[in-house]
Amino acid sequence: MTVKTLNDYELQNKKILVRVDLNVPLNQAKILDSSRIERLVPTVRKIIKEGGRPILISHFGRPKGKYDKLLSLEQLIPELSRFLDCRVKFSTETTGTEALKKVEGLANGEVLLLENTRFNPQEEANELNFSKSLSELGDIFCNDAFSASHRAHASTVGVANFMPNCIGLLMQQELTALKSVLSKPKRPVVAVVGGAKVSTKIDLLSNLIQKVDHLVIGGGMANTFLHAQGNPVGASLCEKDLKGTALNVLKRAYERGCEVHIPHDVIIASDFKPNAKFTVVEAGKVPEGKLILDIGPSTCDKINQIFNKCETLIWNGPMGAFEITPFDKGTNITTTFAAKLTNQNQLISVAGGGDTVSALKNAGIVEDFSYVSLAGGAFLEWMEGKKLPGIACLE
Repeated sequence: MTVKTLNDYELQNKKILVRVDLNVPLNQAKILDSSRIERLVPTVRKIIKEGGRPILISHFGRPKGKYDKLLSLEQLIPELSRFLDCRVKFSTETTGTEALKKVEGLANGEVLLLENTRFNPQEEANELNFSKSLSELGDIFCNDAFSASHRAHASTVGVANFMPNCIGLLMQQELTALKSVLSKPKRPVVAVVGGAKVSTKIDLLSNLIQKVDHLVIGGGMANTFLHAQGNPVGASLCEKDLKGTALNVLKRAYERGCEVHIPHDVIIASDFKPNAKFTVVEAGKVPEGKLILDIGPSTCDKINQIFNKCETLIWNGPMGAFEITPFDKGTNITTTFAAKLTNQNQLISVAGGGDTVSALKNAGIVEDFSYVSLAGGAFLEWMEGKKLPGIACLE
């Protein structure tokens, strides 16, 4: 796969249309996590430093093709300005007369943010004329939103067909990290896959068992594997209809030489609530009515032993119900040990997708992994071995 980068273009006096991901979590207009804003800074600063004028486009939420004040990107201007340390102008239109006028009035050292692309129904339809209208706003298209690149929308795919294109610094960093653990990784490789349901991760498991040496399964999805092997799971979350799927994953992993590790002790409780009374039991001895809410201490030790003998770690999903104490312990113990090995240069660790980032933040070790992707669906699809439309169109 060959794509151009910003280094392949002369940026002086050029208008650079940058697809970023500003889909940050909000609560009553307050930004709860600015990580996505923080990560776009290097690309925007590089463009400004080299004499270009950045024009930022992004989606925000799911407004269903019409204006919604609560999902306007205008409310992000103060935080954007703070991180970029420059003036950020705003266009209430994504394309059209006002947007063009704002683009033409942009001075060197300034940034322009266009309104939410999804206020236009043509965005998600990847409509031809809307894509052309976007392309008229700049000289070069730069996709710096890996996390949105699994969507074949006008602002990720369509626009790239009408103008010179490249990837930004964040996208470069993301692709380098993901290739390092999947394409030519240092072996042995261990993948940790957690989360609630096997049904959402069948493709992921199928791809990983072809590429890794060890597969650790935790979270609610481990219950389905325990059930498939004839173990009682009490009243725990379990997709019993996927027994055959789980057994097939185990069979194919064995044939490939990938060792699958399922919890051999678990934390159980009667109630899913903070500080609930809990017990540690063997995985095959869960009483009726009890809930499996985390992996047990013996399983944690086993996982850490696996990390100790591996060179590369891929992490997706928590090991238990990490949102509630004390059922975050399994995730915290194992991620903290992985972070320790990473800091000692004994392990390359890449994590991402779904609740993974929240789980790492809860453990206080986001900065200690080699790379943590903020992408959800895009991270999963890449790990599943799928081509992402927003990247394929740039090749």
